[in-house]
Amino acid sequence: MRTASPFSSAHIPDGLTGRGIGVAVLDTGCFPHEDLKSRIAAFFDIVRRRKLPYDDNGHGTHVCGIIGGNGKESAGRFCGIAPGCHLIPVKVLDKRGGGYVSDVLAGLHTVMQQRERYNIRIVNVSVGSFSGRSMSENSALVRGVEELWDSGFVVVVAAGNMGPKSGTITTPGISRKVITVGCSDDHQEVNVMGNRMSDYSGRGPTRACICKPDIVAPGAAITSCSPGGGYAIKSGTSMATPFVSGAIALLLEQHPEMSNRDVKLFLRDRAVDLGLPRNQQGWGLLDIPSLLR
Repeated sequence: MRTASPFSSAHIPDGLTGRGIGVAVLDTGCFPHEDLKSRIAAFFDIVRRRKLPYDDNGHGTHVCGIIGGNGKESAGRFCGIAPGCHLIPVKVLDKRGGGYVSDVLAGLHTVMQQRERYNIRIVNVSVGSFSGRSMSENSALVRGVEELWDSGFVVVVAAGNMGPKSGTITTPGISRKVITVGCSDDHQEVNVMGNRMSDYSGRGPTRACICKPDIVAPGAAITSCSPGGGYAIKSGTSMATPFVSGAIALLLEQHPEMSNRDVKLFLRDRAVDLGLPRNQQGWGLLDIPSLLR
């Protein structure tokens, strides 16, 4: 969150909020929290086909808050990275946080269909699979996110929480095209999906010997929106990923002409080297002030 994170709003150029940039969030849905209800431009429910925004898990609401919460309920204390962007939550995961590949693919297709209507530039995918059949670059999930990338979307995907061994990036984060995000602070022992963990962030290389993740961001003990109101603390690469998506929304407001490749190069060139192995940190730590200078 902007004022409760290493990224201070004081270092973000005046007026940059991500205004006009649509961010699709494939997750468990989104509760119309006080910080989010004015940010939700549309809601699509692949799982239960409901019309009104909801989240029966909490994960998606937390992710949406990191990207674009406006901090209204906390008087600005807990504010997302791009509080002026508009959110398009797509519910592809059920109340347990699980789901089917077919639902994720349907969600990706929905994003493609709604692109022009909501000016969707960014797709946040804090979703991952680590089953044997999904780990190929030819898997349906990888093909799905790469179709969006090839169509010009900036696709930002979590590295997964299967570390610290090498080769633990989850699918579709193994795609060589998308921006795969790991945690910069996973050395801290925190609660990740109900388990006490440390050194959990997925590491590369992929089975195709591609270095991943691409970049890292804070993911430990992040405060964000909770269903029903109030705030919750969650940890994992799912929390690091929306930091990057929010930063990209700011960048695209500043430079709307940028392509997804331009964005990827900017992230690479302006990340901070943490001195960690390439397959742990990627290019390094997301540096929002440098990205926007």
